Amino acid sequence: MTHSRVIRPNIFKHIPQLVAGVSTRHGGVSLQAYQSLNLGVHTDDDPSTITQNLSLFCSDLGIAPESLARSYQVHGSEIWTTSCAGYQTGFDAVLTSEQGIIAGVGIADCCPILLADPVRFSVAAIHAGWKGTVAQIVSKTASAMMASGSNPTDILAYIGPCISLEHFEVGDEVAEQFESKEKRGTRWHVDLKLANATQLRDLGITQIEISNYCTVANNDVFYSHRKENGTTGRMLAVIGFQRRG
Repeated sequence: MTHSRVIRPNIFKHIPQLVAGVSTRHGGVSLQAYQSLNLGVHTDDDPSTITQNLSLFCSDLGIAPESLARSYQVHGSEIWTTSCAGYQTGFDAVLTSEQGIIAGVGIADCCPILLADPVRFSVAAIHAGWKGTVAQIVSKTASAMMASGSNPTDILAYIGPCISLEHFEVGDEVAEQFESKEKRGTRWHVDLKLANATQLRDLGITQIEISNYCTVANNDVFYSHRKENGTTGRMLAVIGFQRRG
């Protein structure tokens, strides 16, 4: 792939006003381990550099950094339902029906899921590592959209780049909490993408695009917490409807 800053999901491309994308590690100004488009505000990278990177990423998407609604993520299953931008703590999903607000989650191996209902102008950005996946954060977030009036047949979903089945080796205590797993030699491997897709399908959401990218195998394109031993940057997965002009 080309070294662009943003991957744009195909499943959303036909929807006017909808902005959606996942950043890569390319096209920024961060140095060394964070090279180069680090968007992780809780990393040890230079804060002014992260701010500059965020401006570059948002510029490519045609949005303002000030329109983002994000949270410091804790590998839980709490959902921030918001009508305003800002930065919270303790939420691993951001849900909004406010046009002009862009929901975002940070990732570097965990699974990003973006949901959009173009009928109700409702969106969600979800961060699902193995703990969040086991805690059914995707199911809970999609159910919250449906409780607010979304029809599951109207919801489109994108499951983005994350650690793949091939590279996500886990211990028995993690594996036993998953159905989507394989034994490879003496070790278990877990499939985060399939586990989260199954949660969506169980709710009747069938319009799903699943990224082929693996953050470990494609470490030249994405940050990987596991591959880079914890010292690395973060990507951002964002989604929101622009205000009608």
